[in-house]
Amino acid sequence: MSPTVPAPLNLVGGSWVQAGEPVVDVVDPATGEVVTRIPDTDGAGVDAAVAAAREALADWRTTTPFHRATLLHRLADGVREHRDELVGLVTLEMGKPLREAGNEVDKLADAFDYYAEEAVRVHGETIPNEQHGVTSIVRYEPVGVVGAITPWNYPLELIGWKLAAALAAGCTIVVKPSEYTPSSAVALMALLQPAGFPDGVANLVLGAGVAGRALASHPGLDKLAFTGSTATGAAISRSVAKAMPLSMELGGSCPQVVTASADVDEAVAGCLRRGFRNAGQICIAINRVYVHRSVHREFVEKLTAGVEALTVGPGSKDPDVGPVTNAGIRDRCVAHVQQAVADGARVTTGGAVIDRPGTWFAPTVVDEVPPTTLLAQEETFGPVVGVTPYDTTEEAVALANGTTAGLAAYLYARDLTEVFEIGHALDFGNVAVNNPDAGIMNAPYGGRKGSGHGYEHGREGLFGYLHIKHLRVRYGR
Repeated sequence: MSPTVPAPLNLVGGSWVQAGEPVVDVVDPATGEVVTRIPDTDGAGVDAAVAAAREALADWRTTTPFHRATLLHRLADGVREHRDELVGLVTLEMGKPLREAGNEVDKLADAFDYYAEEAVRVHGETIPNEQHGVTSIVRYEPVGVVGAITPWNYPLELIGWKLAAALAAGCTIVVKPSEYTPSSAVALMALLQPAGFPDGVANLVLGAGVAGRALASHPGLDKLAFTGSTATGAAISRSVAKAMPLSMELGGSCPQVVTASADVDEAVAGCLRRGFRNAGQICIAINRVYVHRSVHREFVEKLTAGVEALTVGPGSKDPDVGPVTNAGIRDRCVAHVQQAVADGARVTTGGAVIDRPGTWFAPTVVDEVPPTTLLAQEETFGPVVGVTPYDTTEEAVALANGTTAGLAAYLYARDLTEVFEIGHALDFGNVAVNNPDAGIMNAPYGGRKGSGHGYEHGREGLFGYLHIKHLRVRYGR
């Protein structure tokens, strides 16, 4: 049974308001059917949300971190209580299989609990002075009003990282979710008031390009947090109204390096999980694999067999792989595979659109991918993995580092010399060795180069919403 889709309303200052005529279709990617329509909030609607956040800031920033922690724990409880509803909405609008949607909602609740605990562990320090009767105190204070623009691939979790850290720090926030997946965001924000959050502390504006541009360039923000494509991140960086902190998690195009000493079965299992989970629609998905020539054929044969065994179907049927979320992703998969083949690569499985209603692309392995082709240079963001053999460690590192991406990389090797030499040489913010999970909640997560700047997760994720103040006091004569 399909979940009940909430009314497409903005949350502004604690009130649910209509932000104009619905003009944007929200589509079930498994069927192609329109499930709801949302407005594209205009500048006046964004102004109202930012003004509400500014009004709420004066009181919220002075609440104790213990009170903020209590409310965040209540919000985590609310997420768990409404788990089935949230899971259903994610699957309906994004296409994610039910198990994966459930994992996302569980991790959303965990994020609220984690930052509730971190809120009470923000410690300043005192610094000795060269003069008697003078002391220096370092304080951490909330940045202020935050704008958050989030994508569709993890429509709740990527809101949660920003919402949890910002509220824990004492900031207020305006969230603009993706136009592809608005309903789960509406359902999440509806849990704020029951948890006890004051009106205006967290606000929601729905929309597409109009709303996104109005929020990103709004002069009333004190910080902007964005997750999305590298191109959009670059455009946002040019559009901000004033000098202010920006945190950006941008595109991945993540490599996997498999050395001659690797456990090939483990490497294949890792690639299956991180290359095809969420239909490859994740910033830290494995996009390109560099395999030592001595184990290349074994790796490709086992990966191909593993991909062919994956089940594909609507997310509501809980397959291994669901549809891709929109036509743009499907068409990019087509373009990347076709160009790779034209450049001399070969498809070992998949490689084509699945002919059914909705937006589908078959899980695909492409072997002998030239390093210069799009599949090896750009983020596909779909269920496609390209494989390239290599001969020397230096060649593998150069290939892995040879794009503008710097978010995550994966290394499979049992030789400790390879683990440390290659692990240190990979120019990425996150490197996972002999496992497919590059991020955990209590460690910093962020990219470098074209993959953005700033951090989420860990204490660093909270400190991204705090200013540092040096208070130097003379108290003696």
